[in-house]
Amino acid sequence: MGSEPAVPYWHVNVPEADRTAECPEFLADASDKDREILSTPDQEYHIQTWDDVLQIVKSNRLEELQRVPSELRRYKEYTWKLALEHGSVSNFVLRHRLGWETPIRARGRPFEFPEDIKILYNDWPYGIDPRIVHLVVWTKFSLADDTPNDDLSEQRRRDIDHFVAETFCSRVPENQVSPRGEVSFIHSFNFGSERLTLLAREKVLWFRNFMSLKSIHGVEHFHVMLFDPDPEFVKFITNGDYPRSRMPGKHLPHDPVSRPGPDSL
Repeated sequence: MGSEPAVPYWHVNVPEADRTAECPEFLADASDKDREILSTPDQEYHIQTWDDVLQIVKSNRLEELQRVPSELRRYKEYTWKLALEHGSVSNFVLRHRLGWETPIRARGRPFEFPEDIKILYNDWPYGIDPRIVHLVVWTKFSLADDTPNDDLSEQRRRDIDHFVAETFCSRVPENQVSPRGEVSFIHSFNFGSERLTLLAREKVLWFRNFMSLKSIHGVEHFHVMLFDPDPEFVKFITNGDYPRSRMPGKHLPHDPVSRPGPDSL
């Protein structure tokens, strides 16, 4: 008995009635890695746990953070349409998600002024445990790479560590802060009438993609993941933002500009 014929990667996870003989234009330039992911049935995809993500970030294997195959397909279609309508994904992010004018100019030094920073959801998060909230911290200032290894300088890492601890975690001594630090307590702060619980340090991680892995090059940013955070805290820190991938049929290029984020904690 012969084996079943291979299904083209653009047919996988697509109802038979919706399949096309030719590869859709938005998938025509998919990389070998993306084609391999797109060829995987959703039910065979391994959802990455918090421990998985911690190990990936700790070992700097960021290329292993991947989207669920059907979500990758939607993401590719989404960004393709954005580029057609706005010239580039960066143009859309600047105008419709950040509301920043070009050229981008920071008011001060890195992390000095809240208006140089905006925290939003990742519109298309990876295929991870749904309890993990994936945010993106967008900055008007550069997080310049330490060439030639395309990595951050030690000083910039310390700057980001401090910002992440101050913004997302309990107020911990600076000498205890690191991307993989372990501070085993949770604290609450009062924001007016709101009492919001910040996370213990081991429930927060951050990373910045290497240049080769970035999908948006025109605006500086790094990623923050929170494990099972207080939803009200996330709502506060993002000023009510939501990932566009949650809004089928409504998340394409005409979203209003996100409102300005909170000034500070």
